[in-house]
Amino acid sequence: MGKIETGLILLLVLGALLLAALLTILLVNIYKSKFKKEQSEKADAVILTAVEKAKTIELEARDKALKVLQESEQEANRRRQDILREDDRQQKRRAELDHRLERLELREQNLNKRQSALDKRANEIEKLYADQLEELQRIAQMTMDDAKQVLMTEAEKEARNDMARIIRSIEAEARTEGDKRAREIITDAIQRVASEHVVSVSTSLVTLPNEEMKGRIVGRNGRNIRAFEQAAGVDVIVDDTPEAVTISCFDPVRREIARRSLGRLINDGRIHPAHIEKILAEEEREVEKAIVEAGEEAAFDAGVAGMHPEVLKMLGRLKFRTSYGQNQLAHAVEVARLSAVLAAELGADVEVARTGGLLHDLGKAMDHNTEGTHAQLGADFARRYGVNSRVVNAMASHHHEVEQESIEAVIVEAADAISGARPGARREDLEQYIKRLRALEEIANSFKGVQQSYAIQAGREVRIIVQPEEIDDLASTRLARDIAKKVEESMQYPGQIKVTVIRETRAVEFAK
Repeated sequence: MGKIETGLILLLVLGALLLAALLTILLVNIYKSKFKKEQSEKADAVILTAVEKAKTIELEARDKALKVLQESEQEANRRRQDILREDDRQQKRRAELDHRLERLELREQNLNKRQSALDKRANEIEKLYADQLEELQRIAQMTMDDAKQVLMTEAEKEARNDMARIIRSIEAEARTEGDKRAREIITDAIQRVASEHVVSVSTSLVTLPNEEMKGRIVGRNGRNIRAFEQAAGVDVIVDDTPEAVTISCFDPVRREIARRSLGRLINDGRIHPAHIEKILAEEEREVEKAIVEAGEEAAFDAGVAGMHPEVLKMLGRLKFRTSYGQNQLAHAVEVARLSAVLAAELGADVEVARTGGLLHDLGKAMDHNTEGTHAQLGADFARRYGVNSRVVNAMASHHHEVEQESIEAVIVEAADAISGARPGARREDLEQYIKRLRALEEIANSFKGVQQSYAIQAGREVRIIVQPEEIDDLASTRLARDIAKKVEESMQYPGQIKVTVIRETRAVEFAK
């Protein structure tokens, strides 16, 4: 009984499970069919919407295409009308140009006819002029070239005489007034400066206490003199001069160092290579100090302040440089003072003139080491250390190597000439003096028309006698200027040289 109930229960349970499964399957199928129907309806709605949008887009596209087509046709019509109008204008212009061309051709034909008539008339006039000219030449018994030459000669002669007279009058007046004023200014400047004349020469002669010292200077097998020459950079000349030796060197500073060193060695008595080098080093330092002190003292004496130390040092080297026996540092100070006085008299810048005068020969302290003129070297050196540009121009132009840009530059040149040209300022040996006079006369004789020339007043003037039949009055003036210019270009001389041309016509007749 229990087993049967259990089996029935199991059967009931299984039946319930089976029924539940069947119900589940049925519900799933019902849901699937419902879902498919919904999806199908949605798809149909989407397709319908897409079709409607496509129709709408198609209609819009057709409208736009139609509109574009209409606009294109309108643009084409407009351009066609423009082309037609432009073609009409071109045709009208072409017709107008053809009409103008016809008128130009007609005018050219008329001009050709007129030109032919003018050419014919010109030929007749030329023939008539030639006939008249031939008749005039026959009457005057002179050709046209001869008459022209006579007329030109007379006109030139009259013009030359007038020009020479005017030039002489102007030069005489300018010379009278200019010389008078210049003498006043220069005399006043020299009197106010009243500088002491210095002609000290840096000697290279060293005196010895006795002849035995020469042997000690030379040393065994010449080792002492070779060591001294090599270390000092000089040549020591031991000759027959009694109790003296000569030191030779193109650099005055090195020569001064060697002179001082040799004097100390002679006084000390210890002359050997090691001691020589020591003494030379000490004297080199002493000379450098002396150079700096000399530059500062020169600037103080000239009244110039605020210069660069390197410029003062280079200026001090001029203490050991001479020109025609005139010490260059003393000359620089003298030129600075003269420049300041002249500038004050003429109303120029006194400080620029003073500084330019002090530094005008600065390049002479370096011209043995560098290529170039001393004016150019000094100007470049001063410009490098910030010296005033007007002072630099005065330095560079005091020998007319560059253009003078200010009155101060002219004043520096004049002061330089005054310092070098006044009596006793410079001296030169007899041989150089004779060579300079001979060169001056040779320059004068090299010009055409010069009969004789004489250098007088110690070479300060050259008088030239010309042939009067070759040189007239105007040519005499021009000859004097040409000779002076050639002397300036080809000669070196202190001060200035006066060129005087003398033209003399003599008429000689004998009474019988």
